[in-house]
Amino acid sequence: MSLEELAVVRQLLTGLVTEEARSLEDFRTSYDEAGKAFGLPEGVTVTPVSAGGVPGEWLAPTAGAGKRVLLYLHGGGYALGSLDSHRHLAAHTALALNGRVLLIDYRRSPEHPFPAAVDDALAAYRWLIETGVDPAKLAVAGDSAGGGLTVAVLLAARDAGLRLPAAAVCISPWANLENKGASYGAKANVDPMVRHADLELWTAAYLGTSTPRRTPLASPVYADLKGLPPFLIQVGSSEVLLSDSHLLADRLKEAGVSVDLHVWPNMIHVWHWFAPVLSEGRAAIDEMAGFLDTKLG
Repeated sequence: MSLEELAVVRQLLTGLVTEEARSLEDFRTSYDEAGKAFGLPEGVTVTPVSAGGVPGEWLAPTAGAGKRVLLYLHGGGYALGSLDSHRHLAAHTALALNGRVLLIDYRRSPEHPFPAAVDDALAAYRWLIETGVDPAKLAVAGDSAGGGLTVAVLLAARDAGLRLPAAAVCISPWANLENKGASYGAKANVDPMVRHADLELWTAAYLGTSTPRRTPLASPVYADLKGLPPFLIQVGSSEVLLSDSHLLADRLKEAGVSVDLHVWPNMIHVWHWFAPVLSEGRAAIDEMAGFLDTKLG
């Protein structure tokens, strides 16, 4: 691990996450501008698309991609994040996978509370199936809130009678909106990105006052997870949300689902996002692509 690179990442986070008294729009703008500042790696095409009525983009290797497809669901507490914030991460993933990545711009809270994000993710997934994408060559992945949403959309697709994808990847998933676990206290002073107080704000924005926190499509650790495809869960050892990954992995195993949980030493929340400046971010994306290689053929 490069301690110098990790120090650069922590410096980038100074002000972006910890500055107080900023509006939601300020947070959204800062996140998007930071994502765009990374730029795109060479050799990737970006094509706007309407995926079942949901705005999105196809990211694919310029030299041509195989038949493998990944539906990617960005993080941001269901209130932040966009195509701009995650385009670079989706592009790096497309190159590593040598496949097409569909990044969608699902509706965000509080303007569009639960279950709007689930509905949009399901609409995009249904569109992929209906337009001829082979589920055997299809996977779903997401980071943070998008990691929880990854599980939720698979549950929604299963319950709708749709064919499920061949695999799923959760990066630093936020999968328990009760916001409880040993790491919430133990990692509070080492996680530079996620704070318990912020999680409570995002939870209130997403669920409002009438939706219970244990609602399965909001907190999938409380769902019936039977019948889901194999999972890779990647999480950093320095994360407040480390407990969510352990709990989700345990619940998947209890349901008979194959799951590979990989805790990366010293890594912070969604370190993949910093792939342009962090070698471990690139290595984690490569690991994700390698896992999908074994599942998608």
